Amino acid sequence: MSGYTMLRNGGVGNGGQPWVLRWSSRIRLTWLSFTLFVILVFFPLIAHYYLTTIDDADDAGKRIFGPRAGNELCEVKHVQDLCRIRESVSEELLQLEAKRQELNSEIAKLNLKIEACKKSIENAKQDLLQLKNVISQTEHSYKELMAQNQPKLSLPIRLLPDKDDATLPLPKSNRNCRLHNCFDYSRCPLTSGFPVYVYNSDDYPFGSSLDPLIKQAFEATVRTNVYVTENANIACVYIILVGEMQEPVMPKPTELEQQLHSLPYWRTDGHNHLIINLSRKSETQNFIYNISTGRAMIAQSTFYDAQYRPGFDIVVSPLVHAMSEPNFLEIPPQVPVKRKYLFSFQGEKIESLRSSLQEVRSFEEEIEGNAPADYDDRIIATLKAVQDSKLDFVLVEFTCKNQPKASLPTEWALCGERDDRLELLKLSTFALIITPGDTRLVISAGCAMRLFEALEVGAIPVVLGEQVQLPYNDVIRWNEAALIIPKPRITEVHFLLRSISDNDLLAMRRQGRFLWETYFSTSDNVFSTVLAVIRTRIQIPAAPIREEPAVEIPHRSGKAAGTDPNMADNGDLDLGPVETEPPYASPKYLRNFTLTAMDIYRNWNSAPGPFHLFPYTPFDPVLPSEAKFLGSGTGFRPIGGGAGGSGKEFQAALGGNVPREQFTVVMLTYEREEVLMNSLERLNGLPYLNKVVVVWNSPKLPSEDLLWPDIGVPIVVVRTEKNSLNNRFLPWDEIDTEAILSIDDDAHLRHDEIMFGFRVWREARDRIVGFPGRYHAWDLPHQSWLYNSNYSCELSMVLTGAAFFHKYYAYLYSYVMPQAIRDMVDEYINCEDIAMNFLVSHLTRKPPIKVKQPGAGPGLALLGKWLGSEWCLIGSSPWVEHLPVG
Repeated sequence: MSGYTMLRNGGVGNGGQPWVLRWSSRIRLTWLSFTLFVILVFFPLIAHYYLTTIDDADDAGKRIFGPRAGNELCEVKHVQDLCRIRESVSEELLQLEAKRQELNSEIAKLNLKIEACKKSIENAKQDLLQLKNVISQTEHSYKELMAQNQPKLSLPIRLLPDKDDATLPLPKSNRNCRLHNCFDYSRCPLTSGFPVYVYNSDDYPFGSSLDPLIKQAFEATVRTNVYVTENANIACVYIILVGEMQEPVMPKPTELEQQLHSLPYWRTDGHNHLIINLSRKSETQNFIYNISTGRAMIAQSTFYDAQYRPGFDIVVSPLVHAMSEPNFLEIPPQVPVKRKYLFSFQGEKIESLRSSLQEVRSFEEEIEGNAPADYDDRIIATLKAVQDSKLDFVLVEFTCKNQPKASLPTEWALCGERDDRLELLKLSTFALIITPGDTRLVISAGCAMRLFEALEVGAIPVVLGEQVQLPYNDVIRWNEAALIIPKPRITEVHFLLRSISDNDLLAMRRQGRFLWETYFSTSDNVFSTVLAVIRTRIQIPAAPIREEPAVEIPHRSGKAAGTDPNMADNGDLDLGPVETEPPYASPKYLRNFTLTAMDIYRNWNSAPGPFHLFPYTPFDPVLPSEAKFLGSGTGFRPIGGGAGGSGKEFQAALGGNVPREQFTVVMLTYEREEVLMNSLERLNGLPYLNKVVVVWNSPKLPSEDLLWPDIGVPIVVVRTEKNSLNNRFLPWDEIDTEAILSIDDDAHLRHDEIMFGFRVWREARDRIVGFPGRYHAWDLPHQSWLYNSNYSCELSMVLTGAAFFHKYYAYLYSYVMPQAIRDMVDEYINCEDIAMNFLVSHLTRKPPIKVKQPGAGPGLALLGKWLGSEWCLIGSSPWVEHLPVG
């Protein structure tokens, strides 16, 4: 205690040793510092040593952090590797975080778009529902209109009478026969198609007496007629050819009567039979007068009043060109109107010729009363006085220089040969035809021959004798082509002929030429007209004319064609509803049972305009029922019919009876694939386009790897039999519209130009409406035709390389126009557009219409004339919509 105390007291006491305490304290501090130094220096070194030698341990038991028994934790990896892994993971986490943020942003944007699309879909659904309602209402209204205007009718059951059907009630006399009491309508249903059975004359004895030329021509015509059938059980009419007979071998009337009554389908009275007696010469005898024909109809060129049954029998024209086509190159032109002679007549009256009427039955025994007065002496005196007056050049001869042709009693016989008579008629404005002095002879083969020759060369017939029955008089308006004057007016004939104007003369000459070409010129025309007269009388529609079958060339369609904005500008034209999907075909009138005889007469013979001039009147044998010009569906339809109006109302109802219509493009090409593809692509998006028919005019087929453009409408590639420009106008069965746009494969037309031309055509459906124009005229100094292709203010035709026309004209061009014209087109490989222009203007007496590009300035109307007709040019702009075309 004392030492401690001393120590505390500063080391005083217990001997005074304070320094020992101070030394001890220093030793303890030094030791402590040394210990801390060792720990701080050596411990990290030891730790570093062990840490660097962890992976070098061979034995698992020596590894400090090695796995322990019983699946203990794995040993710790190298610190540096762990650091590197940590840094790598950190960087990846940062990148993933950035991507996550970007994706979240995109998801947010897409969610906004989805919401917008949902709203658009809902709006579209509402619009679609409204459109469906509108379409449903429109379809319902359309069905109601169709039900009102076109009631559904089921076809009647076809009547097939038995071979031994019951006979009809007998009239008081066979000469009182008319259709209502001598014709069996049950054999001719409306839906029958008018089948006709023709007996083979060689199967009967009288067949050996027939004129060989007439028999051969008749048989050739029968083989090609569409109405002839070989099934006699379904026939409507039975036809037997009995003349012209050859004089030396002519059978007796009683023998011929027995042979007719023995025909297998004569049925005791011969109803629904037609006996044809064709005459090739002027001296043909009326041998049928002396036999009993029962209820059979008779068609011949000579009739007596007691024999002819109006509305039942048929007066036919003579068959002059039996086995040959008339030479149209020898037919004189229709101009000049007036010729050298005002009128001419050559003939000699023979009273002593033997008549067939004198053989078995006497004509005087059949007719009561006295014969009418004979005006022939007064006629001779008057005509000679006119000739001697020399006021006009006339030629009348009442005595033949050579032996006159044989003729019937009181008939004026023909003089000279046929060629000599035609040469005189070519120089005559009028041709006098004096009927027989015996007025009970209503028509004779001699008079019919004079009428035939006058019409053939363009001499206007002047028939003296109003009792005459001219050929097909119940269906032809002869007052439009001939003058029929009573004989007592012979003193006024000269004054009457001089008073007729040139326009009327030209119109009558044209109508006479039309009648001759259509009904008189060939054996086909004569036979077809006879059938057409019967068919019209019993009101059966004509059979539709055949269409040209299209042999399609397979092709591949490529990608959708682009649309050039410069070509696809449609402007501000309003043509009604745009019909693009699906293509809308024009209605076809293959059978029109609502057309009656009264409608025929009114529409074709009384309607204003040139409708009666068309060669295919409703009683024509091969009327193309496909063509629908009149509202009834069998002829020209006036544009004013149906819906109409003025101003905006007319524009809204454009097309009259056809407010909804499309057109077909017919494109002629020949091995120009690249040019063709470019032209087809330019049609992409064209409104009112129904179809494109490519007429491949080359024998070499297009390349198999050629890709055709997809323009939104069908493209039909048609293969032709030969390389011919006439193929442009074939009525292909692939054409389903009335309107045809004929264009070349290198034509460049804007959409608004095509639409404007289509609109103009719809206002003038009977004309050609086109773009490129040409001029032609008769060059008097050089006596030849002048054709000018330079641009000028005088134009008379439009080229069909870019023109609209009706499909009806394709039928006429291909099947009706004389073959000689088509042969000339093939010979020169040109002029098909000239032929089509002349054809249409010849039929309609109207000029074509030329349209200019819309927007080229105010409408321009240039009027011209072609040989006194109404040829004109109308170059128009959109402002022409209210301008009367033509």
